[in-house]
Amino acid sequence: MGSEFLFMDDNARPHRANIVDECLQSEDITPRQPPPTCLPDLRRALRDEWCNSPQDQMDDLILNMPRRCKACIVSFGRHTPY
Repeated sequence: MGSEFLFMDDNARPHRANIVDECLQSEDITPRQPPPTCLPDLRRALRDEWCNSPQDQMDDLILNMPRRCKACIVSFGRHTPY
């Protein structure tokens, strides 16, 4: 998938199937640290992620928000290409 691949895991139970774990291991993808278990840890994790996000990526997301909102309205909240 390349060195720029970003795997996002929401730690939902359906994603914890053995086959998913096996696939991740076969691709040499290591999971991130365990999710926060208390509010201060969650705040710290969010702050860390925010600080590590590239500013140009944040700028693009902000600039694209009106277009994304319009697409959501046009699709009545259903699937959009984003």
